[in-house]
Amino acid sequence: MAPGIFFKEFKVMTTRSQDQTQDLKVLGTGRLNAPEGGPSVALLEAFPNCFPQRPYVISISFPEFTSLCPVTGQPDCGTITVEYIPDELCVESKSFKLYMFAFRNHQSFMETITNNVLDDLRTLLHPCWCRVKGLFAPRGGTRIHVFAESFKDMPQEQNALVREVVRSWKSEPDPHRP
Repeated sequence: MAPGIFFKEFKVMTTRSQDQTQDLKVLGTGRLNAPEGGPSVALLEAFPNCFPQRPYVISISFPEFTSLCPVTGQPDCGTITVEYIPDELCVESKSFKLYMFAFRNHQSFMETITNNVLDDLRTLLHPCWCRVKGLFAPRGGTRIHVFAESFKDMPQEQNALVREVVRSWKSEPDPHRP
């Protein structure tokens, strides 16, 4: 062994799952500019769900949400939580984060934001079920929580199974609390 060489050379083997990432544009890129024009479904990306035959819940929480009041311009802060049962597509998390950041300088009421997030995710993903929870921090002594949800029209058997998974999920304690 030559002086100063302590390790044998070895080849690192990696494996790859069935995840389809070839169409994702945001993930893996460097620093991105702030989105122009505010929040839009065009900021979101999706990838194929590898398990469309199995109803399972995806929950994403964004605890650093900020937007602006459309009347006073004062900041509104809170946590936006998205819960959904995917059908054919799942939202890519970095694009979701950038989408949430697009609200930072956007003026809108909390109720409108929560419902627009639901509409944008429904447009992108066509999930079996989706719920958006806007848990906004108190401002002026008032706490506002907004919940919006939607079920996709499905065959009766699939609908019953999805609704049972949702019922069970809703009975779980908050998965985003430590």
